[in-house]
Amino acid sequence: MTRGGRKHSGHVTRAGEEATITAIMSERTPLLHYRLSASVNESEQRETVTAGDEREHRSPATVRRKTAVKQPPKLNTFFGVVIPTLLSMFSVVVFLRIGFVVGQCGLYQTILMLLVAYFIISMTVLSVCAISTNGALDAGGAYYMISRALGPEFGGSIGIMFFLANVCGSALFVLGLVEAILATFGAPEDGSSAISRYAVLPGGYWWSLLYGTVVLLLCLFVCLIGADIYAKATFIIFLIVMAALSIIFISFFAVKPHVINLPNRNSSFGPTEANFTGFKLDTLMSNLQADYTVDYTTNVMMTFATVFAVMFNGCTGIMAGSNMSGDLKNPSYSIPRGTITAVIFTFIIYNLLSLLISCTCGRVLLQKDYSFLRDINVWGPLVTIGVYSSTLSAAMSNLIGASRILYALARDDLFGRALSPAKRTSGSGNPWSSVLISWFLVQLVLFAGKLNTIASIATIFFLLVYAAVDLACLALEWASAPNFRPTFRYFTWHTCVLGIIGCAIMMFLINSIYASASIAFMILLLLLIHYLSPVSSWGCISQALIFHQVRKYLLMLDVRKDHVKFWRPQVLMMVSNPRCSVGLITFINDIKKSGLYVLAHVQLGDLDVLPCDPLQTQYDSWLSLVDHLNIKAFVNLTLADSVRHGVQHLLFISGLGGMRPNTLVLGFYDDAPPQDRLLDSTLSIVKPTENSAQVDDPEDTDDPPFHFPPLRGDRGGKYLGPQEYVCVIADAVKMLKNIALARYFGEFDRTQALTGSVFVDVWPVNLLRPDSAAYVDTCSLFLLQLACILNMTRAWQKARLRLFLCVEAGRSLKGTEHKLGLLLKELRMKAEIRTVPWDAQVALHWQRQTGSESHREEEPESDVGGVEPDTEYANSFQSNTSRVSDEYLQAVNKLILDQPLGPPAVRFLYLPRPPADTSRYHDYLHQLEVLTRDLGPTLLIHGVTPVITTDL
Repeated sequence: MTRGGRKHSGHVTRAGEEATITAIMSERTPLLHYRLSASVNESEQRETVTAGDEREHRSPATVRRKTAVKQPPKLNTFFGVVIPTLLSMFSVVVFLRIGFVVGQCGLYQTILMLLVAYFIISMTVLSVCAISTNGALDAGGAYYMISRALGPEFGGSIGIMFFLANVCGSALFVLGLVEAILATFGAPEDGSSAISRYAVLPGGYWWSLLYGTVVLLLCLFVCLIGADIYAKATFIIFLIVMAALSIIFISFFAVKPHVINLPNRNSSFGPTEANFTGFKLDTLMSNLQADYTVDYTTNVMMTFATVFAVMFNGCTGIMAGSNMSGDLKNPSYSIPRGTITAVIFTFIIYNLLSLLISCTCGRVLLQKDYSFLRDINVWGPLVTIGVYSSTLSAAMSNLIGASRILYALARDDLFGRALSPAKRTSGSGNPWSSVLISWFLVQLVLFAGKLNTIASIATIFFLLVYAAVDLACLALEWASAPNFRPTFRYFTWHTCVLGIIGCAIMMFLINSIYASASIAFMILLLLLIHYLSPVSSWGCISQALIFHQVRKYLLMLDVRKDHVKFWRPQVLMMVSNPRCSVGLITFINDIKKSGLYVLAHVQLGDLDVLPCDPLQTQYDSWLSLVDHLNIKAFVNLTLADSVRHGVQHLLFISGLGGMRPNTLVLGFYDDAPPQDRLLDSTLSIVKPTENSAQVDDPEDTDDPPFHFPPLRGDRGGKYLGPQEYVCVIADAVKMLKNIALARYFGEFDRTQALTGSVFVDVWPVNLLRPDSAAYVDTCSLFLLQLACILNMTRAWQKARLRLFLCVEAGRSLKGTEHKLGLLLKELRMKAEIRTVPWDAQVALHWQRQTGSESHREEEPESDVGGVEPDTEYANSFQSNTSRVSDEYLQAVNKLILDQPLGPPAVRFLYLPRPPADTSRYHDYLHQLEVLTRDLGPTLLIHGVTPVITTDL
């Protein structure tokens, strides 16, 4: 493009070529700014790209014309940052309140106040410089920095506080200007004769409100035109203020000592005359210590805190430059340099003025006449013009700053439609609607009437914002994010902490009630934005901080220090298709007891023959499912050539450090047709459509936020066979993982299950081994622990645990029941023990066993899995499925179904380990199917690790 441009304009002079290159580069600047910016909406992206395409076909002259039409002029460091910051920091304090501060506090405390105030703002300035040099800034200034660093909730609430701070600041400076006008042209309120022939303006509350309204309308007119005219106006005001300051410094040396007549309204507060002594040691000594008196404008006794609140307003202008970030040519360059320059300059001026005033002005003059600088000046009218100009500029600066913050808030849609009217802009990009809204709120604040009345509120708002900026920088520094590398490096986390502490202390020293109310209001806004859940792509610092802390604590979580007292279930649940697993997913969420919960899925495939990883596009659907079901779970997906290998991968690698799954949950292997529960209106936030095939159509706007494949039909094939299914169970046992097989949870409805009388039945005996009546083995205790955990959750607390004790005739029923009751008491478990005679069922078993007695005796008893055959645990038998007939299993199944008091919400059954002989896996699975047939929601559980202790 540049080469074509030069060819087209080869006959132009060298000056013309430079102008052309400048125009082209200025046209490219928005595109570069877009690439650096972290938050540009899609419409701006399309406009930028379109502009880039059109430039390829346009001549430089056309580019220049389009730049002049579409791009408003940008401000440099001096006009955009230094001048607004200087004028905002001088304003009222330097002309109207510097004598008030020295007269009330004395020179020592004045210097101390300046040191404290500038220490606080210096810490904040360092944070502002660091954040502003860490990437491109957009409109909004401090709000933009905080929101992009701390996220929408914190940024939005602080943004509103900063907006209100600027509104109050603008009203404060307008009232200061009115006070200065009345000090010169105001007639005495008591009707006495005026000292000056210019005192023609009537005084009083309503007249002051009228004057303030007129001044505010002038500020509104300038701000509505735009930032360009504002910059020109502030430059003229800057020249006037500098001239006035120069005359003031000269006057301390040039004006001779003389007596000054105080305004008549001060007669009731003491003398009517005061002295300008010139440089005298006695005057300096009399002004060193504090002497707090009544403020004649508010009739309130002054204290260190109230005076500091007024004086600190001279320091709150440090954000004036950052508020104009959207109107600067290079915000990351201009804001640090301009702000630091203005802060250093104002600090020097304030200290020099305080020293000169202490050496030349009597105490009465400082306390009774806040406009004394005009009376001791070589040419008084210039000071008056300086007062008017500086306060008018500060009022405009705060008004335009408030409008830019409000516009940024509205554009980010943090408050929904509430701020949508503030989005409107003019053709040059000036947010005129935000300016009008800000003007209206400033007008409301003007009803407060007195300058010192709102000084405390404005100061606290600004301090709260400064603390938030420090907090944002501190969070970025502590998060150790690789992308936080600002070019400004003169800060540490210590400076951020000192800034936060200093702001917090001064807030409560100024006014603890206002400070507490401001913090409460900010928290309320934070909760409101969190409830509205605005969608943003800014990134949230909380995620980086959480990652940093979680990594640290995971390293501290030593698996070698695990103890059975603190055991909790950490579940890896295999999900083939979430559409038919909603009931089981929600149930397992209740049973995890604040433990790890991982939803896992195996997709069959080979990455070698695939163009890309097919799992990356599925994570969003799974995470949306977690949010939709309101469960606390992680998601882990894997790609494998078989389901068995995939489960092995997940059992090996799921979790991190000491947080690894110890329990595997599988759905039961049967032929029951799956049902899509995500389409059920009682379980889904999305209404079902008439055509179920549309559910997986990403173009349908009524779709849920997740898209899973449709369920297999009645004749659809499964991804694994019965042999592989039992192999998965055997693999988990070898890895020392507890197993839970869930059956009939496809239609489980948690709400319906918890209606009325709720029972949870536990059968802690190995029903496939009636010759083993052990109730106190590892697996049985694991069943009891899971049932107890379920009963401890809030939703299941009203459920009654029923523990079924299967006994045969000839055994001591009361003795067995008593021992089990003592065990439950020691384990702090509350359950009803019910004895169930099962002689008929056991007889069926032994009748079948008589025919194969000799064959079973000849079968070798090998040691399986390293477990001794003579151990007392029933789950240590090498084959827990030895010759159990279907008649026996059907009888046991009927025994379970026929229990009184109605069916339970869920049953816990003992799951024996798979047989050692892999050829009998089909029989093993068939026995489990017959045993649990038509039982309703049932968990077959096999425990391999001790989970219960009676020790303290």
